[in-house]
Amino acid sequence: MEDFLYGVKSLFSNYLLISAVTGWIAAQIFKVFTGMFKERSFNILTLLFSNGGMPSSHSAAVCALVTAAVIKCGLASAEVAISGVLAMIVINDAMGVRYETGKQAKIINKITKELFSGKAESINTGLKELVGHTPFQVFVGALLGITVGILMSFVML
Repeated sequence: MEDFLYGVKSLFSNYLLISAVTGWIAAQIFKVFTGMFKERSFNILTLLFSNGGMPSSHSAAVCALVTAAVIKCGLASAEVAISGVLAMIVINDAMGVRYETGKQAKIINKITKELFSGKAESINTGLKELVGHTPFQVFVGALLGITVGILMSFVML
């Protein structure tokens, strides 16, 4: 039992992990407010757990992770190398593949609606359109993540 409790304590005192998770949570909370202004509606659960939108929670999480790794382990560490490569992949995916997927979904939804006008209920036209990020959304998410990584160093280190 002591080993289990030590493992749980270690998990919740892991500065790199907590920074990344906090970056993601912070971005998701910001998404609720930016989504309220854009959509003019307040659906907290949809906005809190949504992909896409402003800011990029993916970018916030990986940038918080990289920042925490730099602060704790130093630039020449394996942790920085691994988290840096992960950040490049995640950010590229958020702006590239996932963003293009959202654009394609918009077009497919429009074509389907036009083809089946009057019969739209009989076909699923609800492809998710907001799955990726614009470069600005990624930039804001990255700034948020860097900020979270720095702030968490004052709290945890």
